[in-house]
Amino acid sequence: MTADRSLRLTRGATVWLTGLSGAGKSTVAGAVATLVAGESTGAEVEVLDGDEIRRTISSDLGFSREDRDKQGQRVGFIAELLTRHRVLTLVPVIAPYSETRAAVRAHHAERGSAFFEVYVSTPLQECARRDPKGLYARAAAGEVKGLTGVDDVYEDPETPDLRIDTTEGSPETAADRILEMLHEAGVVEYVDDTANSENPVVS
Repeated sequence: MTADRSLRLTRGATVWLTGLSGAGKSTVAGAVATLVAGESTGAEVEVLDGDEIRRTISSDLGFSREDRDKQGQRVGFIAELLTRHRVLTLVPVIAPYSETRAAVRAHHAERGSAFFEVYVSTPLQECARRDPKGLYARAAAGEVKGLTGVDDVYEDPETPDLRIDTTEGSPETAADRILEMLHEAGVVEYVDDTANSENPVVS
């Protein structure tokens, strides 16, 4: 984004960043939030972090398929509620099952809320090399069972709205790609700050 323009949010939207642990979902979501907070004209933005939600409203859930599905749909419900109230809602949550993600998308569609699936497709080998939570090392040592992508399933999105591999480029570059997606969808408008304030130019 250039220094002489800012962005304006025309409506709320949910951007769901799915991918393996260590793929860069939270980092990219944070980069988007920083850009929006710094460059927008009063837009509201929230990040719904999966780990934080598991520690709070989903503390009763485990890691069975049923519980992972419930976790995803709970987050989806909150995201849609925020989006309906004109918030740009960023959701860095694995949600490993296609059925869960489809249900969240359908929930948004039923209420006329915008939903975008971003597949952070960083390869397993790179995620394991980064291993920010030490989960892959613990799985290799036999201390953790049911790790998504290792000994539990992750169903790759077949038709995501955007695909990002964080081994290529910076988080800021990925964030710019997400904002361009939202711009093309009419969720975000770019405002020329050099224009007369009474006659702004909107691209």
